[in-house]
Amino acid sequence: MSHCDTDNNGVHNMLDEIIDLENCRKLVKSYIDLHLYSAALFWADKVVSLSNENPKDICTLAQCMYLMKQYHRAAHLIKRYGLQKRDVMCHYLTVRCLLEAKEYNDALQVINESEICTNITQAGITFPDRMDIFHDAPKNVQSSILYVKGRVYEAMDNRAVATECYKQALQCDVYSYEAFEALVQNQMLSASEERELLESLPFTEQCTEGEAELLRLLYDSKLKKYQDPNRKQSLSKCNVMSICLTNRLAHNLDMEVAKAEKLYYNCDYHQCFSLTEKILKKDPYHNSCLPVHIACLVELKKTNALFYLAHRLVDLYPEMALAWFAVGCYYYTIVFIICCTVGKSDQARRYLAKATVLDRLFGPAWLAYGHSFAVENEHDQAMAAYFKASQLMKGCHLPLLYIGLECGLTNNLKLADKFFQQAQGIAPNDPFVIHEMGVICFYNLDYKNAERLFKEAMKSIQGDLRNVILPSKWEALLNNLGHTCRKMKKYDEALEYHQQALVLDPLNPSTYSSIGFIHALMGNIQEAVDAFHRALGLRRDDTFTATMLGYVMQQLIDEAPPYPDAPIEIPKYKSVESETRLPEDSEVRLSLENPSNVGSSSSDQNIDKLRVNLFSGSWGENSSKGETSSTLQASKLTEQQTRDVLVVNYSNGDSSEVEMLDSSTAHIEYN
Repeated sequence: MSHCDTDNNGVHNMLDEIIDLENCRKLVKSYIDLHLYSAALFWADKVVSLSNENPKDICTLAQCMYLMKQYHRAAHLIKRYGLQKRDVMCHYLTVRCLLEAKEYNDALQVINESEICTNITQAGITFPDRMDIFHDAPKNVQSSILYVKGRVYEAMDNRAVATECYKQALQCDVYSYEAFEALVQNQMLSASEERELLESLPFTEQCTEGEAELLRLLYDSKLKKYQDPNRKQSLSKCNVMSICLTNRLAHNLDMEVAKAEKLYYNCDYHQCFSLTEKILKKDPYHNSCLPVHIACLVELKKTNALFYLAHRLVDLYPEMALAWFAVGCYYYTIVFIICCTVGKSDQARRYLAKATVLDRLFGPAWLAYGHSFAVENEHDQAMAAYFKASQLMKGCHLPLLYIGLECGLTNNLKLADKFFQQAQGIAPNDPFVIHEMGVICFYNLDYKNAERLFKEAMKSIQGDLRNVILPSKWEALLNNLGHTCRKMKKYDEALEYHQQALVLDPLNPSTYSSIGFIHALMGNIQEAVDAFHRALGLRRDDTFTATMLGYVMQQLIDEAPPYPDAPIEIPKYKSVESETRLPEDSEVRLSLENPSNVGSSSSDQNIDKLRVNLFSGSWGENSSKGETSSTLQASKLTEQQTRDVLVVNYSNGDSSEVEMLDSSTAHIEYN
């Protein structure tokens, strides 16, 4: 050993005696805990120099840089010393820094330098020259590396490999909630695949029985709700411990958000809104609750509340996609309420597009972006947005459902049916999908299958409950059931379904038109007229209703009596007093006893004279001026007996020759 080396060692020993590096390291840790990252970075840098570049101190310094959002600097520091190949924590931190810096190719290169899970991308290929730095690493560290690896692949649009990484991370550490959230929140798995994953997790191997029960309960609350909204969450074992867990977590905000999601997917928007409002009073910026709350505000058309919420979110979190999603939903709701207000659709699309730029994996923003086109019947642009959403949300059936709806609106029923079948493959019990498949059967004239599917959707909505009022969202289902039953000539059942639809939406003119049409088919003309009148009162420009009203009104005039309890035949004339007689030699002869004896020619003449004289002011005066030979004389009648009501029986005559006269004006004045 040289004299210089001896001097250096002496200096280092002297420094160790003067400066306690452990206290400096504790100082760095305390500043990190206090979120004073600048102070922590300052002292961490000095500790690295004082410790002669100890690898652990270098890793701590890189961590401080990461907390200061100096991602490139932190990654470069670790690479400069080659620690990403030798230390597992440095390897993890390097990949994390490159991910946050959006240097995805560099992050993938660092990942491929290790042997962890090479079977994901290159099955069967080994790399003996690589160092296995993960052999003795704790399970949670290995799980974290797999998770960040999945994040990198997801950012590079390789969602299949990312899904496998997240699954392996969860299998490696069942407590890794971020991996579970990435699978569920980003819609990477279908409802059945989520159930299979939950059942396959090694709870018993990695945690105690109580912790396993807790994890099952918590993870189950995060799974998809539209698969079966009425399904009650149940624990695997009904014991005292599970009951205590349920009761203790009943008021946990995440569990209450799960209840709100179930209410939303069950279309119970009022109850859902009440619950989300209660949650937001406790935590005004709960990230999981806000999307559900915004969706409820849109469904309930609470534009004022939505405006204030969106304004507050944009002021507080301008870089958060959810804030601009709320703004876009506000303008979309304005368009929905005020039919296509000029300029509002463009504003809605502008803010929704900004939300997708800030977070391109934010599925609700893509769906709302498609809705903004669909509400204006721009089907091609709407389908383009839905297709993008379907690529990002492989495990969600909603984009496929909306694509099918747009295809149906463009009369492409075959293509619509294909998309509905794909949606049903993801969510076979979703009532919306079943309902739309029933609509396709209805348009294909397959009324039997349409009725079966509509009733199956109804059963899925009601669950085990019967005779309950459905949410107003299902008014269309009840009306469609009514139309299907009408086509199958089940008129009474069709009327019942339409009446139930009226309970959900009392101001729907189409429902009144359907009721009127069924009454017309059943021969209930008066009820049909009433229903058509109500429909026109709600929507005056309905061509079908106006046409049908004209038909039933004409039928009512032709067949119905003029007033209730009106006689079918007019009774025969009887004089008030027996003294009053018509002279036999009069030119005007009315055969009251046997009208059939009157000839057709004389009858025509008599009726013509009757038409003239019935509406004259005085029968005697007008007849004497017009035709003196036809004057009727009555002997010794008082003034009160000079007016007799003329009752004429037209039942045996030609109805085409007879005008309907008001009996109050049909009278004869005798002189």
